[in-house]
Amino acid sequence: MENNIIYLNKEIENTIKEHMPTAKMCNSLAYFYSIFSDSTRLKILISLLLSEMCVNDLSKLLGINQTTISHQLKILKSNGVVSSNRKNKFVFYKIEDKFINNIMINGVDFLINKKLA
Repeated sequence: MENNIIYLNKEIENTIKEHMPTAKMCNSLAYFYSIFSDSTRLKILISLLLSEMCVNDLSKLLGINQTTISHQLKILKSNGVVSSNRKNKFVFYKIEDKFINNIMINGVDFLINKKLA
């Protein structure tokens, strides 16, 4: 059985096919966006967008135990979202790329405009 496109004209069909990312890229995007699917990670990201911090400070500020903070930071770091820097006996974390700020702002703006927040 043929898979004929019924409603789209050929030009639109070709444009969509031209711009469709590869399966690998789609999987990478899905995984990247999953980073933002955990409320603890979001709280950590929001905090780190405002200031570089150590695990202890994040734990006290957010009221979340240090083990959980460390686990979530490991996920964020392994995905290149945050980086760390040792200062004396403390490890400080910061947002690696300011594009994360844009993603967060766009998400908030979307929710506010759609009255979902």
